[in-house]
Amino acid sequence: MSLSCVHSGALAGVEALSVEVEVNAGEGGNPDIKLVGLPDAAVRESVDRVTTSIKNSGLGWPKKPITINLAPADLRKEGPSFDLPIAVGMVSLDAERNGSLKEGALEKCSVAGELALDGRVRPIKGILPLTLQAKAEGKKAILVPVENAVEASIVEGIYVYGVDSLRSAFELLRGEGNISPQKLDRDAFFQTKRNYPVDFDEVKGQAHAKRALEVAMAGGHNMLMLGSPGTGKSMLAKRLTTILPAMTEKEAIETTKIHSVAGLVDGKNSFLATRPFRSPHHTISDAGLLGGSSHPTPGEVSLAHNGILFLDELPEFRRSTLEVLRQPLEDGHVTISRAAGKFTFPSRFSLVAAMNPCPCGYLGDPARECRCSPNQIEKYRQRISGPLLDRIDLHVDVPAVNYKELRAESGGESSEVIRERVEEARQIQLQRFVSDLDVTCNADMGSRQVAKYCWLDRRSERTLEQAMDSLNFSARAHDRILKVSRTLADLEGEIDIKEIHVMEAIQYRTLDRNLWV
Repeated sequence: MSLSCVHSGALAGVEALSVEVEVNAGEGGNPDIKLVGLPDAAVRESVDRVTTSIKNSGLGWPKKPITINLAPADLRKEGPSFDLPIAVGMVSLDAERNGSLKEGALEKCSVAGELALDGRVRPIKGILPLTLQAKAEGKKAILVPVENAVEASIVEGIYVYGVDSLRSAFELLRGEGNISPQKLDRDAFFQTKRNYPVDFDEVKGQAHAKRALEVAMAGGHNMLMLGSPGTGKSMLAKRLTTILPAMTEKEAIETTKIHSVAGLVDGKNSFLATRPFRSPHHTISDAGLLGGSSHPTPGEVSLAHNGILFLDELPEFRRSTLEVLRQPLEDGHVTISRAAGKFTFPSRFSLVAAMNPCPCGYLGDPARECRCSPNQIEKYRQRISGPLLDRIDLHVDVPAVNYKELRAESGGESSEVIRERVEEARQIQLQRFVSDLDVTCNADMGSRQVAKYCWLDRRSERTLEQAMDSLNFSARAHDRILKVSRTLADLEGEIDIKEIHVMEAIQYRTLDRNLWV
């Protein structure tokens, strides 16, 4: 045999594309090895790794001119994941020295992995999308690094073999060895990964803020918390994922794919069954938040997909960085164009932000005096643009906790109790919007849905009108109040919005009411 073909895959965003590794042994001439097919630097270097690894594994390849083609030739290939398929292809050409492969072995499986110089197989990024691609192509099995085997075995309908060395991989393809497919009790595995290390009952006091957070999560609303340093804004935010509805298996796989491509999944954390919580520092770059670099990788907005993106000290973020949030908040995905291609990353998350009321942080604090001038406070607020604020439905003050509340034995309701109410409200919304495309919760409603589903009776209408006139609410605030009112009604299982729901929704407009000035 002078030609072998090994099936593998290349990452493109959070998806994988099919790649065929063709290895041909020519006749005569110098026994050089040529690699073609638009490889990047890491792939070009694989020739040296592969040849050394083959020698140290006690295997060989034909001493003839070798041409390795990564097809399709117009797709850029990145990373070291092609080491193992290239090595398998080269070794399979020398049946006299290495033995023959089992008939049809290479046609039925896909191969991916990085090689060490001593023949060991090292873990790689993006094994989950590679496995999903192999299954979509109809492959019966996939050979992956042993550290990636649990992650790959999440995919049903394909045998996953974890290999620790080039020799063990080749022996498996010869029909020898004692490697068994990775087995996984999916239900048990999924349940064990669903535990959260924090709970809402650990937060003392802050009943008003907790209620607002419950409302925000029940309706999928974005939220801004305002309060002096040390009032518990970050502590509350970190527990938000515990009251969101549990991730479905589809959502978990979707989220794990993103983290796998970003290299955040390993042998110990091979699967995300709990909603992600991402809290980038305010010095983050546009590319770090949105995703980018020369070969785009997921940014924080995509790593927070199906979870929470928490921006602490919101005004400290660069204004240009905050502005890039507008597209993912509006569309639920991010599209990045680079020389390497155009990539789309999912980014449907709940934005939760926190800020101090003024530069020093003590405006409105009963115990400490604020020394900021009105001009300083105004400039501090203006760091947040109107279009971004337009996408935040609730802004709530988080006051300091008094001593009695701080020393209380219990912090109140547990996350599980709150989550049950949130899930019930979300189910009501899913049924309501079943015929509305791209609308799954109240926060997604457009003007047409607001007019249809946020009808007010006479008393509620009068209350909202008085608030609009006396507090100078904008048209933007008007729609936000209606959406939040609809969520409050859903939490109580009410078909119609009542006056009490409108009154509570009005209270969640701290900035519009200028309570901090």
